[in-house]
Order: sequence, then structure tokens, then C-alpha cells
Amino acid sequence: MAYILNIETATKNCSVSLAKNGELVAIKELNNGNYSHAEVLHVFIHEILTSNGVSSSELDAIAVSKGPGSYTGLRIGVSAAKGLSFAHDIPLISIDTLKSLACSISVTDGYIVPMIDARRLEVYSAIFDRDLNPISPTEAKIIDSASYQEYLEPHKVYFLGDGSEKCKAILTHSNAHFIDNHHPSAKEMATLSYDKFKREDFEDVAYFEPFYLKDFIVIPEKKRRSTY
Repeated sequence: MAYILNIETATKNCSVSLAKNGELVAIKELNNGNYSHAEVLHVFIHEILTSNGVSSSELDAIAVSKGPGSYTGLRIGVSAAKGLSFAHDIPLISIDTLKSLACSISVTDGYIVPMIDARRLEVYSAIFDRDLNPISPTEAKIIDSASYQEYLEPHKVYFLGDGSEKCKAILTHSNAHFIDNHHPSAKEMATLSYDKFKREDFEDVAYFEPFYLKDFIVIPEKKRRSTY
């Protein structure tokens, strides 16, 4: 029997789940439009363990969404996961955020394109087939009318995630289908983390870092004020 705590903080959704042998036991999440992870993450962890009668010492592994996504959100989630892993001397498992998002839907044909909002017309995205095999690697992509045409011409393509909303007016091909209200969640991490646990696919707690994909850019205070 394996208890795994899954932590997802790559986007505005702060999500924690407890899974037993890959089966979801419980989940707590908040997606209120704000990055409130620093305030609620440890509360969620405590509540989900307490309400299910599982102590942190009974956990067999900690899984965390590794990115890409929000720089600050990823730092908060990975720091919490590494702390728990180190304190209890249990394995740390990292889960690709875009694959986890892709797992939230099931299709019978075509491709799945999970998207995480970057800035302006840029998204973090990858392409998966209907069996969730990667077709195109994760990239930071600026969206224009020619984007994904080689996939849209012969097949249906399903776009989802908070980055897909701004693409609706640009990707107007009849084979483009947009799935609303989907975001990375610790729910989909349950199966993915257990698969890695069985294969002993673990991270080095001391050296593991989130997959930021792009360098963090600090916006000068004067420029931030001018945008309000």
C-alpha cells in the first residue's frame, strides 16, 4: 500500500490530493483567480491528511507538479514538497504539468494541446496524441493564425488550459476545439505519480528544481505602476 501526497501549484489553481495505490482518496483545491498558494497550501496539506486519518509519517512519497507555469507558484509547491520529502526521508516525484493537464480529458481521435498562459500571445504548450503519447515537446509558443496548422488540417485538435482562452479568436480552423474550465489539478497527478513510484523514478531532493522553461523576469516598479 502506497500513500502519495500530490501538490499542484503551477497555475492559479492551488491543489492538493491524497492518493492510495494510484486511486484518489481526497482532494482540496482553490482557484479564485489569485495566487494564494503561500496562504493556503500548507493548510490544505494539513487538512487533507487530518481529515483522512493519515499522518505525514505514513506517506510513502511526495509528488509535485514541476512546470512549466508560474515562477512563484512553482517555487512554493516545490519548496513544500522538498521539505516534506527531506523531513520524512521519502521519495520526491515530479510530474510534468502539461501532461497532467492533458490527462484531464479523454478523446477518441486527434490531438490534445494543453496550454498554460504565459504573457501576451504566448503560451506554454505541448502536443499529445489520444493515448497521451508526446508528439511535440514542451515549448514557449507565440500564437498566430498559422499555429498548429499541420495538425489541424488532417485532425481534430483539442485545446485546453488557461492559455487556450486567448487563442480562440486566432485559431479558427473548424478542427480546433476548445475545452473550457480545465486547469492543472492534483486529481490527475494521482495515477501519474503512482506509475513513477512503482518504477522508482524519483528526483534528487537536494538538486531538484522546477522546470521554468523561461527565465524569471522582474518587472521594474515604475513599469508595473504604469500598467494599472
